[in-house]
Amino acid sequence: MTPTLIIITLVLVGILMMLIEFLLTPGMGFAGIIGLASFVGACVYAFIVEGTQTGTIVTAVVAVIVIILFIWMLRGKTWKKLEQQEQIDVKTNTEVEKVKVGDKGVTLSRLVPIGKVKFDGVSCEVHNADGSFVDPGVEVEVTAVEDNEVFVKPIK
Repeated sequence: MTPTLIIITLVLVGILMMLIEFLLTPGMGFAGIIGLASFVGACVYAFIVEGTQTGTIVTAVVAVIVIILFIWMLRGKTWKKLEQQEQIDVKTNTEVEKVKVGDKGVTLSRLVPIGKVKFDGVSCEVHNADGSFVDPGVEVEVTAVEDNEVFVKPIK
């Protein structure tokens, strides 16, 4: 193969890989890396084999191609493939809203310092207010409810 054909082939492989990256698998994956490596290879090869003038021309052409591909990618809303389209409106630990300060319950699991407690048919995850361990089956009382977290202390 002639040096000119090698340079053209490397540039075309770079374009093909970048198109694959933009259209099929957005997000700087294998195809994007191969495409950029092909562009760099074409420029370096042109400088080494063909000389400074041809290397500069190939580098300028590759730069224009990369800019055009980048603009086309941004205008084509390629990044929409990566965006989350669904809105998540699920709440976690919703049982906490039913628990109030002063409620009494029984530990279902060991509080070390977090565990499960059952309050009048409502079971939720709680924090032990003093940080100590509480065994299962111990009666506890709610001391605070802050930011969807319930704090309890054992009843002596």
